[in-house]
Amino acid sequence: MRIETTHRVPFPLADVLAWHERPGAIVRLTPPGLAGADDPAADGLQVGRVVAAHLGPSRLPDLLRPHWVLRHREHETGDENGRFVDQQVHGPWRDWRHEHRFTADDHGTLVHDLIDVELPRPLERLAGSVESQVRRLLAFRDRQLHDDLRFHAGFAGTPRRTIALTGSSGLIGTQLAALLETGGHSVRRVIREGSVGPGEISWDPQAGALDAADLEGVDVVVNLAGRSIATRWTDGTRREIRSSRIHGSALIARTLAGMRDGPSALVQASAIGFYGPRRPGELLTEADPGGEGILADLVRDWERAARAAGEAGIRTTFLRTGLSLSDGGGPLLPQLPMFLAGVGGRLTEPEAMTSWITLDDVVRAFAHAALSAEVEGPLNTVGPQPVTAREFARTLGSVLHRPALVPVPALGPRLLLGADATDELVRTDQNVSDARLEASGYEATHRTVEAALRHVLRR
Repeated sequence: MRIETTHRVPFPLADVLAWHERPGAIVRLTPPGLAGADDPAADGLQVGRVVAAHLGPSRLPDLLRPHWVLRHREHETGDENGRFVDQQVHGPWRDWRHEHRFTADDHGTLVHDLIDVELPRPLERLAGSVESQVRRLLAFRDRQLHDDLRFHAGFAGTPRRTIALTGSSGLIGTQLAALLETGGHSVRRVIREGSVGPGEISWDPQAGALDAADLEGVDVVVNLAGRSIATRWTDGTRREIRSSRIHGSALIARTLAGMRDGPSALVQASAIGFYGPRRPGELLTEADPGGEGILADLVRDWERAARAAGEAGIRTTFLRTGLSLSDGGGPLLPQLPMFLAGVGGRLTEPEAMTSWITLDDVVRAFAHAALSAEVEGPLNTVGPQPVTAREFARTLGSVLHRPALVPVPALGPRLLLGADATDELVRTDQNVSDARLEASGYEATHRTVEAALRHVLRR
């Protein structure tokens, strides 16, 4: 079976080829729910380079995720064109060959994909479905390439930065590192390992161990570290969630504050949980003093833990993220099986407001905050058009061509998450404003929930 597509991106050939040759390109071109690269930091298109990935969401054990190994077989570049070829070494297909061609024209660069795939015999009857999925993937890659190049173009006059990143293996961190690296910036991953490789920094937040010397030459620190809150909140889990945020943030802030010529900025993860779970009828802005509840108290203390950096004159930004939409994790993934089975519906009261944002817009917002010298203080990181729970469910059903008529009984999330987590993560009503984010110069790529879901789910 042969699949061919051609897209145009309105950027010079040299920029398009450079983007593909840098670390992170394969990560940015692969939907997180579809596959995860074994070595996200690998770069280059040189002949013989091996690219390997595990298929399926990272939440699944590797034993349940098929391993796909490709090798770059051919690579050519010139002033007017470029070309490289991926050939399957091991994987789910009997054969797979993907030829990428790039041609300069008066309006930018033509990106031509030519895929020859031979399906395993048991899947031959599904050839039409496989072709449809591959074409959706190629359309996703085209949009991703266009949107990332547009983002990088906005910082074309900014010197390339060196950025230290905690939480680099998480859903947001993996994509953020890749976005920055495809823009030519250097990322130093801060990891909880005693033995580190090139470009890595070791730390231990619980022990208060972070060597300031490892941050010399770093321009910005982005702190995404923190245990996932999408779990049952036992007493032990709540302590882990809290300590993983407070200790790490405080350690980074006081380390930066004690440096004579260290990083000039700290970009700190935060959350709209700051405002409390239910604020019906209110438009929530960064001027709000915050609400009440477990998450509100946590986020308030989380931001306070980084105060030492700001007091030392270091530009400090808190990105209060909303519900991050992705097919690889977050609040959307658990809903997909129910919707695909035709029994999906809203999770809370029909008029309760949902402040959503796509994973890609979250990632670009973090990069925007890291690279923009004037961005400081709290910043609501949400899409420009929050929707009601009813509208979200109806739109998700429409995008998946499934009904969305029956509300999910409250008992379901309570059995999965427990009463406290359900109350603060699921039964929410938050209409959060993105006005300050937009005023800072950031422009959301996905401005409506329908556009967001179609991008995330490749529909």
